[in-house]
Amino acid sequence: MTCPPPPVDEAARLLDLARYHVLDTAREEPFNRITRLAARILRTPVAVVNFVDQYRQWGKAMVGLADTEAPREHSFCAWTITHDAPFVVHNAPADPRFRDNPMVTGDPHIHMYAGAPLTTPAGHRIGTLCVTDSRPHPLSGEDLQSLQDLAALTMQELELRRGLLDAARVADAQRRQAEELRLTLAHARVVEGISNLMDLNLPFEDALETAASLVSDAITADFTAVLMRSGGGYVVKVPRVGRTVPADMAVAAAPLFSGSEGVLGALGDLTTPVYLDEYAAHPQALPALLAAGVQQVAYVPLGLEALRPVMLVMRLRGHDVPGWRPQDRALLEVAGRTVGHALRRQAALARAQDEARQDSLTGLLNRRAFDEDLLKPGTLTPDAHLAVIDVDGLKGVNDGEGHAQGDKLLRIFAQALRAEVAALGEVYRLGGDEFAVISGQAPDVILEWVDVAARVAGQVVLAAVGASVGVAGVQEAAPDALLHLADARMYEMKRRSQTLRRP
Repeated sequence: MTCPPPPVDEAARLLDLARYHVLDTAREEPFNRITRLAARILRTPVAVVNFVDQYRQWGKAMVGLADTEAPREHSFCAWTITHDAPFVVHNAPADPRFRDNPMVTGDPHIHMYAGAPLTTPAGHRIGTLCVTDSRPHPLSGEDLQSLQDLAALTMQELELRRGLLDAARVADAQRRQAEELRLTLAHARVVEGISNLMDLNLPFEDALETAASLVSDAITADFTAVLMRSGGGYVVKVPRVGRTVPADMAVAAAPLFSGSEGVLGALGDLTTPVYLDEYAAHPQALPALLAAGVQQVAYVPLGLEALRPVMLVMRLRGHDVPGWRPQDRALLEVAGRTVGHALRRQAALARAQDEARQDSLTGLLNRRAFDEDLLKPGTLTPDAHLAVIDVDGLKGVNDGEGHAQGDKLLRIFAQALRAEVAALGEVYRLGGDEFAVISGQAPDVILEWVDVAARVAGQVVLAAVGASVGVAGVQEAAPDALLHLADARMYEMKRRSQTLRRP
């Protein structure tokens, strides 16, 4: 199945569609009438007025189907809006673009599809008038012209509907205009500020706290918190308390964070924002929050991931703003998406950084991680030792048994050494046959770890293998000289071993 390409004017098209306020509205007779005419004139069992939203198609009126909502990638109409002329599929099961489409392989088993775009006066194709049949159904040029004429009538009805809606709002528009403009500009500055914050090289929780503060101030919230998933509940990462909140607000809100109580517990895995203008009316409202005077509550998921955080926003009874305004909701949702994107980016960066610090052969930390950690405050405690280790005999294994065995030797040695060190230090592969250990344990303990790892690794190859070790204490040299000292001691041990092996 091939996904339909987006129109070149997609962003403007979506905005134009939104201006008609038609998505997710009830059936209306003018559009029902047009679908009945289309089905009758083109002699098809199915006729639909569909609108193509960002991620789905949605049906306003239909004949022959109960519902037409479907993911956009499955939508025939998403192909239609890429053309000015009618889009026709004569044999969908044989068409490579559609033969695997769920609407072809399953209900309504589309065989023939024909759609005419609904084109706005601004030139954007926001939806279609389409007909389908589950059997072969040839269409004439006259049929397609009729479909286009009916699509034009549909657009006229949409324009009339839009005009009536606009007229109904005129009386209230002037009064709201100045306030909406002020809020929009203020909220736009907040969104811009949040976006800029998330792009700065700041500790993420600091940026998140500032973002929550900006949102809280912009919508005059009394209490704002970002709740992060932890086990089966939540932990508060960023609390933001307005000056008018009673001192016991945090105590009153505490039951929320279990994830099993109150409205948040009833909502479960929240995927879309929830706004309560009257918190007391919800059957799961917590008495402690009601006693603290909470009236309005908003729950806004931050992102789309399964363990997404939630922004919790509250207003107390008697607040100057009696409910969640469209501007408040828009700001919270845009802020939620922005923070959610930043969280995803942070997780991706963390994964990339972890991968950049990992040795691909052994899974240990690599030379880059070693260089970073050696100079990082807290790595070298006062009792720390650095051990540099060289696996002796690797060249003989590579030459005599093959490089695959040599790689296996390094992997087994690394795994065994990591198991021995466990939580008592860090193990690194510096490159080739050279490893390092940073630990607060005594040199004798580190040497024992290396000896065990060498004996375990030696069991998987035929050649004799061992390990040369040089250990230096943090008290003996500065961090930038510690590696040189341990390296020198390792090579001294290697020379002594070679001398002892000579006849």
